[in-house]
Amino acid sequence: MAHLKPHFKKKPTIPSVEWSLPALFFVALQASAQTAETARPDASLAPVTISERASAVVADVGGFPDIPLARSPFAATVVDSKTIDEIGAVRLSDLFRLDSSLSDAYNAVGYWDFVTIRGFVVDQTYNYRRDGLPVSGETSVPLENKERVEFLKGTSGILAGTSAPGGLVNYVVKRPTETTLRSLRLETTSDGGLLGHLDMGGRFGEERRFGYRLNAVAADLQSYVPDANGKRGLFALAMDWRATRDTLIEGEFEYSRLRQPSVPGLSLLGNALPPADPFININSQPWSQANQLDNFTGSIGIQQAINSQWRWQGQFGTQRLTSNDRLAYPFGCYDNNSGVYYADRFCPNGDFDLYDYRSNNEQRQTQSALLKVIGDVNTASVRHNLSFGVQGTRYRETGEPQADNNAAVGTGNIFTLPALPEAPIYQDPYITRKERGVEFFAFDAIQWTQAFQTWLGVRYSRLHRESAATDGSQSTAYGRSITTPWVAATWQLDPQTMAYASYGEGVESVVAPGRSRYSNAGQPLPALKSRQTEVGVKSTSDTLRWNATWFNVVRPLWGDAGACDQPGTCIRQEDGSVRNQGIELGAGYSAGPWRLGASATWLQAQRQDGVINPSLNGMRPTNVPDLIVRANGVYRIAGVPGLSLLGTVSYEGSRSVLPDESITLPAWTRVDLGLTYETRLMGQPNTWSLTVDNVANRRYFKESPYQYGHVYLFPGAPRTVKLAVQTSF
Repeated sequence: MAHLKPHFKKKPTIPSVEWSLPALFFVALQASAQTAETARPDASLAPVTISERASAVVADVGGFPDIPLARSPFAATVVDSKTIDEIGAVRLSDLFRLDSSLSDAYNAVGYWDFVTIRGFVVDQTYNYRRDGLPVSGETSVPLENKERVEFLKGTSGILAGTSAPGGLVNYVVKRPTETTLRSLRLETTSDGGLLGHLDMGGRFGEERRFGYRLNAVAADLQSYVPDANGKRGLFALAMDWRATRDTLIEGEFEYSRLRQPSVPGLSLLGNALPPADPFININSQPWSQANQLDNFTGSIGIQQAINSQWRWQGQFGTQRLTSNDRLAYPFGCYDNNSGVYYADRFCPNGDFDLYDYRSNNEQRQTQSALLKVIGDVNTASVRHNLSFGVQGTRYRETGEPQADNNAAVGTGNIFTLPALPEAPIYQDPYITRKERGVEFFAFDAIQWTQAFQTWLGVRYSRLHRESAATDGSQSTAYGRSITTPWVAATWQLDPQTMAYASYGEGVESVVAPGRSRYSNAGQPLPALKSRQTEVGVKSTSDTLRWNATWFNVVRPLWGDAGACDQPGTCIRQEDGSVRNQGIELGAGYSAGPWRLGASATWLQAQRQDGVINPSLNGMRPTNVPDLIVRANGVYRIAGVPGLSLLGTVSYEGSRSVLPDESITLPAWTRVDLGLTYETRLMGQPNTWSLTVDNVANRRYFKESPYQYGHVYLFPGAPRTVKLAVQTSF
């Protein structure tokens, strides 16, 4: 993570496609012209409909685009734009309160988000999608132009060539509306922040063949943390063209900017927890600068009906991220009184060593192309729902020499925060990365009887990765082929209830760092293959839905063996695994004035078979709660038409701060409340909303990531009030 010293980073080398990505899309367009002429008269694209019934919800991230979640053999959560607006969410981590399988993983003010799913931190490079195409998560992603956010839970090898276990995150962009939309949202917070959001959509032209959707946001960010104010903006446009009744062509882009200082975490004071004070900002030096995150992402796509049962789809996406990552951050402490060096925490009196980190002009570019065919085949009494295709991805990351200097600028203290000198000496090389990959995939959902169905999937990936420092050192390069299978079976117990079982694999591909202390520097390590088994039951009716899931995930780990203090004294090797097994329960009810939802996740996570430090075997990994419970509800007050009461409750159990479990964070509970009032003004619908997060103004540590050999503790936000009005015109 760029927040920390580069010589502590353990980021994987990154994958570029040997063939031209735009050429794939050009071939798709040529095929469109030919198939449109030969398509049968009844061949047409099915209309897209939106339903509030849970049984109708479809998750693009699942790999089976025509099958509702309620009938799919995997677990996923879909958060739509209405819910995002109701809770006042502005960043990904704001959505974690809605699902017990999601939690924080180093989510700092003024930085990009990290998500933990089922106890695993998902990878910022490989586990994020946007309309199904790979994107990097190393930026600030606005939610205002997203129709929904999808979280797939479990190993994701069937949907990604390489990825961390836990799941995938997929952002689905807002598309043109059928009816004219003109909406303006204005918002203010108790800290003085202001936000304006314009959302416009509709159709025009002959037979309303052309559609558009425009979203624009301007926000003045006033943080509860001192010296952490900023600004952000968004401009997004999506358009489509119904060229024929069988052909839909789409194009969209978004450009967003964030300018805001980041706030580093606190740490242990010797062997004690510090006060959970959300107002401490270690990055408040006179020379501290704001992070700058620019994000341009766009895509074009075509959907073409071949006949009444088959269609094909082509997409091309591009993303360009630019970031200036600056931070005055704490790391360890030397206690002058005792002569003790606290390598992974602060001194007992609150002292810490402060470093001046600056990494300018970081560039991350992702290009991807996807071509797939979707359709049904009936063989005797058996029906196959098929999807197969090819995807190419190219990734490139560059940067300039960084300022970190491997020496502290001085000693800080969390209670006094003294001013210290800056040290903007750009002498640390940046690790540049390149990747190219081609993936072939196939899915088959086989309907044997009305009640029994099997699901098969496989993905074959060819990867090539390179990395090197800007000074020419630490060069690595390797290629690899990977196959990731997935299999499942479902049983329809009754019209509303389905049971399923599944098995899937995921692969992480790593290389030993190209540094002199490693005897295997630059060598690719054996692929780390995660395995997941999952068994579940789902039930959905018009008013009630519930689910119960048991899962077991085993993920291999790697570590550094040896003294690691001189050239050739260290070896990067596989070091046991971590097993996360748990139970997820969820329920929802919607009838009359009530809309309720709740979920709970019991998670047993432990290290096993480690040889470098066997004393950690049987220990729970850091920052993984044993129990998470979420509950949310909406009640429409009958006595006041249009008035609704909202509420969410989040509980997270205790979690380990240190790998040996000698120190833990206590459990915490947070309650958020809100009111919405829907009315009409001058004949146009208006919605007023008032939300209060952390109603009790509790002070607590929400997470304890142990990263790069150091403990970090992040306090939860204090009570925050938001007032918003959304009006149509």
